[in-house]
Formats: sequence, structure tokens, C-alpha cells
Amino acid sequence: MNADVQIRPERADHPQVVALLAALDHYLGALYEPEANHILSVSELLTPEVDFFAAWLDGRVVGTGAIRRMPGERETEGRAYGEIKRMYVSPAARGQRVGVRMVATLEDALKSQGLSLALLETGRDQHEAVGLYERCGFRRRAAFGGYPDNGLSLFYEKALA
Repeated sequence: MNADVQIRPERADHPQVVALLAALDHYLGALYEPEANHILSVSELLTPEVDFFAAWLDGRVVGTGAIRRMPGERETEGRAYGEIKRMYVSPAARGQRVGVRMVATLEDALKSQGLSLALLETGRDQHEAVGLYERCGFRRRAAFGGYPDNGLSLFYEKALA
């Protein structure tokens, strides 16, 4: 792991972040039709219920991740949770455990806010993301949060100790 990678809170409208999110959007757009992408916009990432983080290496943003605090719902038996959103590591920075470190940072942020359940939705064709989440201890679950169970999405959860 590259010790020089620093993960810290960042504004989602930082120019380097916007550029990396655009790369993520382009990637997702190549995999799925627009209605199958459940993307939070930059303005949605700036709302009070979202905490956004960026991974920096040599003065450049190489990864992103966010948590969105969500109230309990039927699918979580009324339990409030944090949803992981906008996870992405630039292809040039992969293999340096940036994704693993970002997930750990997001989990720590949720725990510090008193949330003990992390949920996420990802696409079935995002093999790298699926592998990352499973290596980080996330387990498959049913749909939540109003997401359609359309056969393209995979849903994951992790209890945070």
C-alpha cells in the first residue's frame, strides 16, 4: 500500500473531484442505461446528510467515496443506516489498496456518527467493485431504499462493530 495516499473529507465540487466523478459517470454510462444508474449529483453530494471523502496522491484526487445517512425503513426493520455512494478509484491508482482504505474510512465515519449498519447498491457488471465489497466483509441482501430489483443491481450490507 502506498503510504502517501491520504484520504480526507473534501467538497464534492472541488474541480479534481468533479473530474473524477465525471470519469465514473462515463464508466457507468458505458455499462448501463441511464435509468439503471443511481447516481448522486454533485449538488446532492453537498447536502447535509452526505459526507464526502477524496483520496489524494501526489497532489491529485485518485479516489472518491461518500456516505449518506438514511432513516430506518421497512427493508431495514426500522434501523437507520449509512449508504455508501460514489466509490471510485482511478484506474492509474488501482492496486494500491485505495478502495480498501476508502471503505474503512467510510465505515469509521458511520460508526463515529452512531450508525452500525452500512448498505450499498452496485451494478452486477462492476466486477472490481463487487470483489472489493466482498473482500471488505459486505454480504448480499435484498433491495432497500426504493432501489428497483431490476437484475442489474446487487445489494450489500455490513454490520459495523
